[in-house]
Amino acid sequence: MQQMGIAPESKATAESVYGAALALGLANQLTNILRDVGEDARRGRIYLPQDELAEAGLSDEDIFKGVVTEKWRKFMKRQIKRARMFFEEAEQGVTELRKESRWPVWASMLLYRQILDEIEANDYNNFTKRAYVGKAKKVLALPVAYGKSLLLPYSLRNNQT
Repeated sequence: MQQMGIAPESKATAESVYGAALALGLANQLTNILRDVGEDARRGRIYLPQDELAEAGLSDEDIFKGVVTEKWRKFMKRQIKRARMFFEEAEQGVTELRKESRWPVWASMLLYRQILDEIEANDYNNFTKRAYVGKAKKVLALPVAYGKSLLLPYSLRNNQT
């Protein structure tokens, strides 16, 4: 059984690939938190950064009320931008993985990114609407992920003549 790891032909440092893996983990976790705000609030839990809620003029009470306001939209736009930044950081590392490991990682990354798109499509109402990626979009993402998995490792692209 092959293990997930850095492709033998990769010129990337292990540190850079591990950094990208960490970015992917942060992006996925932040996406989960944003997707589940309403569900978590109904259970009396808030996993959003308290300092950033306060900075946006929002409180725990606002989250428990679950009303989409302009303050909430602005806060969510900032959080989604952050998650996308982590996904972008992760992309280079994914190309450095062994070929057989790239496709599932790309598929996961594309599907999680689409959850962010769905939160936006729901006008940032993650209080009462759960953002999810439907079957058709999931199926359509697979060939895109496969295509991306065939890309040359990023560390080798500039070395091509």
